[in-house]
Amino acid sequence: MSSDSALFGIDNLPYGVFSPRDAPEERRIGVRLGDRVLDAGAAARALGSPHAAPLSAPSLDALLAAGRPVWRAVRAELRSWLGDAAHRERVEPLLRPLDTVTLHLPFTVADYVDFYSSEHHARNVGEIFRPGGASLTPNWKHMPIGYHGRAGSVRVSGSPVPRPLGQRRPAEGSATPGFGPSQRLDIEAEVGFVVGTGSAPGRPVPLSALREHVFGVCLLNDWSARDIQAWEYVPLGPFLGKSFATSISAWITPLDALDAAWTAPPPRDVPPLPYLDDASAPPGGLDLRLSVLINGHPVAHPPFATMYWTAAQQLAHLTINGAHLRTGDLFASGTVSGAAPEERGCLLELTWNGERPLRLPDGERAFLMDGDRVTLTAWAPGPGGQRIGLGEVSGTVEPTPA
Repeated sequence: MSSDSALFGIDNLPYGVFSPRDAPEERRIGVRLGDRVLDAGAAARALGSPHAAPLSAPSLDALLAAGRPVWRAVRAELRSWLGDAAHRERVEPLLRPLDTVTLHLPFTVADYVDFYSSEHHARNVGEIFRPGGASLTPNWKHMPIGYHGRAGSVRVSGSPVPRPLGQRRPAEGSATPGFGPSQRLDIEAEVGFVVGTGSAPGRPVPLSALREHVFGVCLLNDWSARDIQAWEYVPLGPFLGKSFATSISAWITPLDALDAAWTAPPPRDVPPLPYLDDASAPPGGLDLRLSVLINGHPVAHPPFATMYWTAAQQLAHLTINGAHLRTGDLFASGTVSGAAPEERGCLLELTWNGERPLRLPDGERAFLMDGDRVTLTAWAPGPGGQRIGLGEVSGTVEPTPA
């Protein structure tokens, strides 16, 4: 088994949606084991599972909506089907090589929210744009700051990313904004959390209820046009500079696969309000080790364990005003950055707003060029010293459509 396939063993079993080569019009739920994909619906029917209906659907939507007791029961079944030799004769023919299937967006995205939860990232951005001033805004350590994105722009890994058009700051001496393809196209290495069970309108979700609502996690790249964003974001924040594309992995790792990865978040030097206070709660951070590659060349290794605000706090804040969760909601961590220069999760930080270009084997980069392929990978500690892999997310920059 290759080192990559070892990251997707029996303790992982992420979910996706695929089309087989011999039936390209069909969409089936798949579960990844190493370099193969189990047709989960076919296995459920063959083995008489009571969960055959949601596993035979063309997306994960019904399984997400079924709730945590079903999620846990299905995971137990899958571990038995794939790990017990008694099932091998019936299950083996239902495993397909990964390179013979086409992967799709695995669930219907209901709403999309992007947070801003790395203190290292926020301070770096503050120093870049407010040199000599306060690196953090006064509200930053009191709540997880975020914005509502565009659900319809979320796309599966491998989908192309056309360079967006938009307005830019007027050139010096001009009163008219510039217009054209973004010249400062960037990435944001993030982790996405997929909501399964919804919540009632007007009833905030407490910190303790994360596992009751969040089905799993995935890697996420929130592509950013920094020049478009810089001109438009005052006074209402990100809009067209962020809404053109958000890429997620084709594989959703169930939260229950990450039991060995929970860790304490960084110390809080400002006491949070009671609804965000996790001092007496179990550790809410996740020890995920991300890598960022441009055209196959590693440029950064952001550590998710350094994130100041946890997923549970983000969910609690997202719903504290009475907004309710829906099946398929997606909320993202915000750019993951650590303290060291090589741990920064976007080109804005890695190149210090273009002042210090990266030196890659195929030339320097301040921001992305057409044809650049960006790939995010990650792993987490698993049981018994093993590693749990998160499915990669990749995308290639294409020229602005004519």
